[in-house]
Amino acid sequence: MTLKVWIFLSLLVMKCFVVLKVEGMVQEKEDATIPMTSLSPPEGNITFLGGTTWCVARPGAPQLDLQNALDWACGLGMADCRPIQAGGPCFEPNTLLSHASFAFNNYYQQNGNSDIACNFGGTAMLTKINPSHEKCIYATSGPRIEDMKSAAPPFSKESLSIMWLKIAMILLLMYSGS
Repeated sequence: MTLKVWIFLSLLVMKCFVVLKVEGMVQEKEDATIPMTSLSPPEGNITFLGGTTWCVARPGAPQLDLQNALDWACGLGMADCRPIQAGGPCFEPNTLLSHASFAFNNYYQQNGNSDIACNFGGTAMLTKINPSHEKCIYATSGPRIEDMKSAAPPFSKESLSIMWLKIAMILLLMYSGS
């Protein structure tokens, strides 16, 4: 019976070792992949003007330039523009400046608050004044309570494999002592 236990524990330890090695190789493979190019601007300096910043449309910017920038932000820029659609919480005031401000800020927040992500051909600017109004809440970069509730599980695959390896080693030591 002791020989069977030794064989079982030895196989368990070898399995844990192989799993750790394979997961390590998979992680290295993932790290070595070629990054996909995106249409978002390259990362620039992250700009915080003494706290939270928002990106808004520049008053006085030419209407045609604002419209083109808004179209890009909601299209190729992949900003979430649903709130500025008719019936959305940010549709009112129904002005180009207001809609562009919401879209610009959404894009800016999604792209790491990079100063280059708040340019839009010179039609946008940073502000420390929260542009949110009534039911229209502009995104910020700070952590939200809902994001904190959806934290990652406490154990990764690697930590679980290490945990099983430790358990197998303890069992092996316990049985070798008896």
